[in-house]
Amino acid sequence: MRRKYAIFLLVFFVTSAFFADGSIPVEWTIQKTLKMEKSPLDIAVSSNGKWIFVLTDQGSILIYSANGKLKDELAVGNYVNGIEAGPKEDILLLTSRKNKTVQVIALEFIHNIDISGSPFRGPVDAPVRIAVFSDFQ
Repeated sequence: MRRKYAIFLLVFFVTSAFFADGSIPVEWTIQKTLKMEKSPLDIAVSSNGKWIFVLTDQGSILIYSANGKLKDELAVGNYVNGIEAGPKEDILLLTSRKNKTVQVIALEFIHNIDISGSPFRGPVDAPVRIAVFSDFQ
């Protein structure tokens, strides 16, 4: 027991002497820079980390994939001055101080599926819809 206490004290004094000013060194690196044509006002990341939302000073939200590719742009108006990611990947909260509002918007991410060469039955130009139940348990 005394030995554990002595080791603890030794580690404590060595680390406190090493970080005498109370700071702990932190190393960091820039992993990616998103170059934009519009000035960013606010940013949010979806709960699953797949989407980066950037609110611009021109009243739009730029939607980037996690790898930094611009996927879409939503016009939301100049009254929006803050964004926050919701509890699910498809929910985004927009705040407006001027209007004293919080808007909850649901996003629908549309994915194109290449079906060329696949067998089919019925008209070639018939619409196809796929429903995804992300909240099913």
